[in-house]
Amino acid sequence: MTEQAPGRSGVTNLEREGEIAADFLEKLLDIADLDGDIDVEVGGGRAAVSIVDSEEGQVPRSLVGSGGKTLDALQELMRLAVQAETGERSRAMLDIAGHRAERRSALESKAADAVAEAKKTGAKVEMEPMTAFERKVVHDVVLAAGLTSESEGAEPNRYVVVLPE
Repeated sequence: MTEQAPGRSGVTNLEREGEIAADFLEKLLDIADLDGDIDVEVGGGRAAVSIVDSEEGQVPRSLVGSGGKTLDALQELMRLAVQAETGERSRAMLDIAGHRAERRSALESKAADAVAEAKKTGAKVEMEPMTAFERKVVHDVVLAAGLTSESEGAEPNRYVVVLPE
């Protein structure tokens, strides 16, 4: 799906993807009788869908799960729902109660520390195992700092190595 291709109603493919994902999540919350509002944003070549606290109550943090495992599973289900409707693979991201945003901020800080260490010591810096989302955040920070990085290892123990200049 391309972000730029508006359909007949003027809605881009990514906006439609976000709408489909939001509808799926709304139904899921209704079936489970859980509180939460759905926010959808489009940018960076993907739809970003968030389940946030509503006026009726807080989003159960159990939807995030230990280490974000339940969040990752819900994101996969959401992507499959979009794919079933559009026939195309979805790259939509899901955040619940700000978990990914908080994790992104912490990872950006850790990545900046790894960049500083690699520059200071001239040695490669190996980081802890991370999910694909987390590795992408680190790779982006490293690239913005003018260094390179690579992923090594096998799932679920795949990790980022920051390479010195």
